[in-house]
Amino acid sequence: MAEEALETLIGEVPEISEDHPLNLARAGVIGAGTMGRGIAQIFAANGIDVIILEKTEESLKNSLRKLSEELDREINRWGMTSSEKRAILSRIRGTTDMEEISEIKLIIEAAPEILSLKKELFTQIDRICREDAILVSNTSALSLSEIAAATAHPEYVIGAHFMNPVPKTKLVEIVRGLSTSDETFEYVKGVAERLDKTVVEVYEYPGYVTTRIILPMLNEAMYVLMEGVSTADGIDTAMKKGYNFPYGPLEFADMLGLDEVMNWMETLFHELGDLKYRPCPFLRKLVRAGHLGKKTGQGFFKYDDMGKRKKED
Repeated sequence: MAEEALETLIGEVPEISEDHPLNLARAGVIGAGTMGRGIAQIFAANGIDVIILEKTEESLKNSLRKLSEELDREINRWGMTSSEKRAILSRIRGTTDMEEISEIKLIIEAAPEILSLKKELFTQIDRICREDAILVSNTSALSLSEIAAATAHPEYVIGAHFMNPVPKTKLVEIVRGLSTSDETFEYVKGVAERLDKTVVEVYEYPGYVTTRIILPMLNEAMYVLMEGVSTADGIDTAMKKGYNFPYGPLEFADMLGLDEVMNWMETLFHELGDLKYRPCPFLRKLVRAGHLGKKTGQGFFKYDDMGKRKKED
């Protein structure tokens, strides 16, 4: 009797399709580098089980170890509790077998920014995944349409440019390729909002919004340093204090990874032919020396094992 009265009061509760973003229970993440680990973490933190795919057992083991260490650093900063760490790790499982993600509805690729590599991965995934699987690329600058052309269902291919560090940065650019369907966009938008991200819809163009705008500033800061106008610390201090930026451009480039920054610049320079995207020679020098920023402990600045800047003499 009480149940009937309640139904009359609230009306019929609409059923949510199993393909609704709120019902997503599992996601696949291809690549467990910095971005892949961050994406896996936010999915797991929001109650979604994650299967991480890596090339080798050794790289998988190292990536999962790094993820555990990153969560420990958050605990040390009072950013999360030990129980939250355990809950996140309990929802993440690693594999080197691509077949293990074949039945997953949402698959996110977070491989290095190499077009040929991404196209090959999408071709492989497309062959084994379910017909209605949504394939997401976390590319920062590459053509979604060209990546989608490597699949049989380009309407299910879309970009989701998460920003580094993924767990802390609210923004995600959702990028439509030429053939991306409205249904695919709405689904991925719903998932991003479930992860508490702010969504910006972007139509494919080299560099999208954030990468296209930030790269000239980073590049110019590198030229200012190379030309001896100021020190690296002076440049970053000027931009932080003068324009209220949370990070200076050189430290921010170190955070992104100098090899990634150079790849993005070369992609945009190739696509647009604009000199403002031609990588600064000093950036090339650092990358060739293996000084890639925080991930190697040295870039424009030096960093300790916790990723904190070392004090310079």
